[in-house]
Amino acid sequence: MNILITGANGQLGTEMRLLSLSHPQHQYFFADVMAVDNTPTYSLDITDEAAVAALVNEQHIDCIVNCAAYTNVDRAEDDEPTALRINADGVACLAKAAAQYGARIVHISTDYVFSGDEHQPCRETDPVAPRTAYGRTKLQGEQVLQTICQDAIIIRTAWLYSPFGNNFVKTMLRLSQDHSTLRVVFDQIGTPTYAADLATAIFAAVESEQWHAGIYHFTNEGVCSWFDFTHEIMRQAGKQVAVQPILSSEYAYRTPRPHYSVLDKAKIKATFGIEIPHWTESLQKCLQRLNEME
Repeated sequence: MNILITGANGQLGTEMRLLSLSHPQHQYFFADVMAVDNTPTYSLDITDEAAVAALVNEQHIDCIVNCAAYTNVDRAEDDEPTALRINADGVACLAKAAAQYGARIVHISTDYVFSGDEHQPCRETDPVAPRTAYGRTKLQGEQVLQTICQDAIIIRTAWLYSPFGNNFVKTMLRLSQDHSTLRVVFDQIGTPTYAADLATAIFAAVESEQWHAGIYHFTNEGVCSWFDFTHEIMRQAGKQVAVQPILSSEYAYRTPRPHYSVLDKAKIKATFGIEIPHWTESLQKCLQRLNEME
């Protein structure tokens, strides 16, 4: 199978690239806006319809895994047109190329498509009601993809982190070097997602004996607040830092965050027969990799 992975230099794309070494039966085409030295990465702007179509056609792509996205939640509020161009128009370009040349698509979406006011884990069939520019543009990406490619797989995730790029785990570790106390919100509830585990789930979907189109949810198992997450990061990393719980109203958010965004993962587990680790176990793996990279 010829697999095109977009957003290949991001957190998830990097994990896909590393995990591909364990799946050598496929040929991979890693693409991002800017190529990275010493990697087999194509320079590709997913909003360039002609360039996307040319790559899919010339390399006989069988499956596209779209990890590319505009993910800066605060900046999207100030520049929704740019977020829309990447999160929806770019998805449309990929979908059109897939439809034209017979490729399939796995697309990564977000918990931000929900309102964040739920009180039980969100299922794939629950009503969507995004409250941010980021959430709106990601939902539009889902919708345009399903309109053009009805057999697409969409995987919504949340609280993504890894040893690569910018994320909450690395930010908290950096802050712990200069602060004896960290003040973290405790009234926003969700589940962290280790990008390597999400990459494993994507491969399970791509390599399944049957193609199971539809929307799925994936995070690690368990539930926590950002305060709980930070406390566990410090504990596992052996940092002598006090973690203080605060309300969201005490933190100067430019953009509202979901108060509850736990995702129900029953469908993806049953469909693809995967086991999902608890978030504390996966955090330990990530911290160990970070130590090895120092």
